[in-house]
Amino acid sequence: MAQSKQHESKPHLVEEWVGKVYTALCILFLVVTIFSMVYFVASKGLTTFFKDKVNVIDLLTGIKWNPGGDPPLFGALPFIFGSFSTSILAAVIAAPLAFCAAVFMIEIAPKFGRKYLQPVIELLAGIPSVVYGFVGLSVIVPLFRDIFPGQGIGIAAGALVLSVMILPTITTIATDALASLPSGLKEGSYALGSTRWQTIYRIVLPTMLPALMTGVVLGIARAFGEALAVQMVIGNAPHIPGSLFESTSTLTSAITLSMGNTVMGSTHNNALWSLALILMTMTFVFVFIVRWLERRSKI
Repeated sequence: MAQSKQHESKPHLVEEWVGKVYTALCILFLVVTIFSMVYFVASKGLTTFFKDKVNVIDLLTGIKWNPGGDPPLFGALPFIFGSFSTSILAAVIAAPLAFCAAVFMIEIAPKFGRKYLQPVIELLAGIPSVVYGFVGLSVIVPLFRDIFPGQGIGIAAGALVLSVMILPTITTIATDALASLPSGLKEGSYALGSTRWQTIYRIVLPTMLPALMTGVVLGIARAFGEALAVQMVIGNAPHIPGSLFESTSTLTSAITLSMGNTVMGSTHNNALWSLALILMTMTFVFVFIVRWLERRSKI
């Protein structure tokens, strides 16, 4: 009897050992991949400062980008400004819509919202970015051209396109956050005589604010790294615009438009890798902010 039990336990031990080894190899692969990417981008991006002797302050604060000039100018501030302005403005547009949609699906009409509205919103996440860019170029840009001064391309068009793209991200996180709220808080508010709307904006939203802000930050990170959709509607002009309806450029647009036209190892190519390093650094900053907000929501 004891021998039969030992024979039965051996397959389980083998399966457990195989599972542990497989899991460890997957984690090791992910860690090696992440560190390899960081090392590759950092080594290429830092070449601009150590080999080509480009000043870091000049790159971050310069407003003129002319790699082919004499002398060449590498001012990345217009691209940094374009990336932040479009991403933050997109979040400002999308966040209220996402919060209202989440409140509707969880607090007001959960059956209808969860069954019909949530799948429609999540469907937006599966649409290719080139489709968003083409719709923006065909619909939003002509509309802005008819209503506002200018050609219709610029920060406003890019932000509006990005706001639709990041709407599913913010809505999904806000919905999950509201659904995880303990029912006792709402029941206690109702017991004290509060109405449904008073409970929503005085109890529900303040309690889940850190989790809701996590969705906003992730949406900004998603918009910050978008290239094609913004590139089609923003104008791609390397200067700081004077209004929301003037053309500008972003870090991703500058990289995608110029990387294929440069020689590997040239100063221009290394400067583009420096822009990629800035982009990656900001992505890490967004991740750290998200982790900090998650810790705040658990307190």
